[in-house]
Amino acid sequence: MPDPKVRGPGTGYLHQMRTSDLVVVVTGASSGIGRATALEFAGRGGSLVLAARREHALAEVARQCRERGGQAVVVPTDVADADAVRRLADVAVERFGRIDVWVNAAAVTIWGPFLDTPLADMRRVLDVDLLGTVHGAMAALPVMRGQGRGVLVNVSSVLGAVPQPYGSAYSMVKFGVRGLSGSLRQELRLERVRGVRVCTVLPSTTDTPLFGQAANYTGRAVRALPPVYSAERVASAIVSLVRRPRREVVVGPLGRALRAQAGLTPGLVERITAVHVDTMNLSRHDPAPATDGNLYEPAPGSGSVAGGWHGRRRTAIRQAAAAAAAVTALTIARRRRSAA
Repeated sequence: MPDPKVRGPGTGYLHQMRTSDLVVVVTGASSGIGRATALEFAGRGGSLVLAARREHALAEVARQCRERGGQAVVVPTDVADADAVRRLADVAVERFGRIDVWVNAAAVTIWGPFLDTPLADMRRVLDVDLLGTVHGAMAALPVMRGQGRGVLVNVSSVLGAVPQPYGSAYSMVKFGVRGLSGSLRQELRLERVRGVRVCTVLPSTTDTPLFGQAANYTGRAVRALPPVYSAERVASAIVSLVRRPRREVVVGPLGRALRAQAGLTPGLVERITAVHVDTMNLSRHDPAPATDGNLYEPAPGSGSVAGGWHGRRRTAIRQAAAAAAAVTALTIARRRRSAA
């Protein structure tokens, strides 16, 4: 039975939703943003349904959730499998009676020149990151529509607004996640489904294990492009979205600056991004062997929130401000040359 304490349609549910006592499904919950999000909701008394490929890692997350005051159920799931994701939704409803929030956070990635990237690996990124989000939406929305309420949160990326070189598959799927979210919002509006909201989160560079677990065909070691923000910061943004749903939220000042600037001077932003990725994301001094990373087999270990990139808020803000100022200066210089 639905929790009588949870407000229904017409009672302000969407405008001031309580973030305690929620039933929350999180995919990609074994590490990174998904794990941080599960722990954040658990700390507010939520009931978590945790999904990822690594059962032993999920068991550790579940233990941490219970220590924080939440409930937790572990459902090993490969989100590329539509039937498995439907079973995930069934477990949530069978155990807790409803789904208040569904967070699509599962992701893998691949680095490499487009023509050197194995097609099978690129397809796997599409299957997990994009179709995995599709599968999550297909599983969650019927439940939410039936109960008249719910928030679907799709985790995209700033790279879904500003593409990067050597990461074509990841940029492509993150653009796709934004497009899917927009289409779903429009359909819900046209069908007058007022109690269900679809929100998109666009994190800037985040300190997660994603970089270390990525497939890589560049021949160069991959590093996180500064400024680096904490996964907990993204998790906090997701909780805020659930409390007050909005279409899209960019996490990190640099991401907000880049998205805004890309709307004004997309060509300039592409050139700057290309240089930064080539000189900062990919090491010129540390070679790396070709690897398919965790595309087909999950990484060993119990997982973690952070990836060891040591994001710091103050440093991130200073670097973001400097980067935004540089982009603005280049834009002004370009306009002056054009006017001369």
